[in-house]
Amino acid sequence: MSATIPQKTRKKLKQAIGAKIFHSVNIISVFLLLTSGLRIYNANPVFGGRSGLHIPPIFTLGGWLAGGRNWHFAAMWLFSLNLLWYGLYILITRRWRHRFVGTNDLKALQKSQNPQRLIYAWHRIVYTSIIPVLLLALFTGIGMYKPAQFPGIVDMFGNWQALRIVHFASVPMVIVFIIIHSTLGRQAGGEQLPESMFWKI
Repeated sequence: MSATIPQKTRKKLKQAIGAKIFHSVNIISVFLLLTSGLRIYNANPVFGGRSGLHIPPIFTLGGWLAGGRNWHFAAMWLFSLNLLWYGLYILITRRWRHRFVGTNDLKALQKSQNPQRLIYAWHRIVYTSIIPVLLLALFTGIGMYKPAQFPGIVDMFGNWQALRIVHFASVPMVIVFIIIHSTLGRQAGGEQLPESMFWKI
């Protein structure tokens, strides 16, 4: 008679409610921003003018230019306020010490032979690098939305077309970040880690 030895099960990962709310709202707002932004893009493509490359309507939101703008600005407020409160949240709770890159992470890239430690270091580097990209997207978006009120923003980039190109360039940067961020998350904690970051009923 042989006894069965129970297999070890991985401890279920738990995340703070604040992190769950932030990531859940963020994925919704980014989806709305991307799809409504593509609707605006179709009205006057960044490259090639009105005869330039158009995105299939199934990938856009708003139905027409005005509708796309309304969705885009509404999603922008949702995204911005969500980013603001989360910034205050990680500052007050001091979670920033575990989320953003530090000198120890840079040293680990040079000296550490531990694959897991290197994944954590790269994860924090990628997580930190998205901050200037998001700020650039918001900054250029404000300049495009209110050029009369903020002419200095347009002047900083030379002209209106250059401002549009920079704002549009932030889109693939965000998409690449999402892919790398989720991939490193899975490498660090398996499928449970990215799943634990979202609000699940």
